[in-house]
Amino acid sequence: MESDTTNTESDPLDFQARIRDGVHFVRSRWNRSPRFGIILGTGAGQVAAEIAAERSIPYGDIPHFPRSTATGHKGQFVCGRLAGADVIAMDGRFHLYEGYPVDQATLAIHVMRELGVEILFVSNASGGINPNFSSGEIMLIESHIDFMYRSTVNLAAPLTCSRPTLRSDAYDKELIEQARRCARTQGFVVHQGVYAAMLGPNYETRAEYRLLKKVGGDVAGMSTVPEVAVAGRYGMRVLGMSIISNVAKPDVLEATSGQEVIDAAAVAAPNLKTIVVNAIQLN
Repeated sequence: MESDTTNTESDPLDFQARIRDGVHFVRSRWNRSPRFGIILGTGAGQVAAEIAAERSIPYGDIPHFPRSTATGHKGQFVCGRLAGADVIAMDGRFHLYEGYPVDQATLAIHVMRELGVEILFVSNASGGINPNFSSGEIMLIESHIDFMYRSTVNLAAPLTCSRPTLRSDAYDKELIEQARRCARTQGFVVHQGVYAAMLGPNYETRAEYRLLKKVGGDVAGMSTVPEVAVAGRYGMRVLGMSIISNVAKPDVLEATSGQEVIDAAAVAAPNLKTIVVNAIQLN
């Protein structure tokens, strides 16, 4: 089925129909109500292999869904069991830099919520700004800075769209603490900090890294915030995790490649899986 990527931001009613179409299609292939959703960013797709998959659904088959075009993103829902629970995982995501409007890039979050997801694990690969971080480590996101400057009337149900919302609780404090305890118990390093969201698709310049550090950013990436904005409007509990792909040194800035990001994510993926499994078991 050819995906329809028409911009629907001006028609909330049509967008609600697109959500329903997506939900009906997924349920026709996998009729469960998963409480847990997972978004696997660049290089973290190997976590999907740990799911006892009952169904894999390519995004291109789902009505109105765009396709993942970024390196390291397979572009499919993986539906099955993990740690004894029903889960639905995005093996690859959609980025605004791929040319999709916010509605299209976050359509999967709306669909997962309608399927039953209450707790969302969001992962990404990010460039390190904090000099105390190292490649292959994980940062638990406690807050974010949104430099994407993109929004939409279709973040959630129409009745909530006209109201400002409190964003300080976007990342669940209890889930963060559970992840910290898990890392201590299992003997691997996690950090906690601020995610700076950039529109992309280019990596940051020397001057941008300096700016982001001054305003409090610990890592920089090109995703996550639009997804978390939707999840927050629905009241979903969110655990955000950034895999550190490299640590930028503005005065001796080196080129970053997509393969470098994937390699760093491969190192961190087992620890990412451990955190997710632990959270599922505790919640």
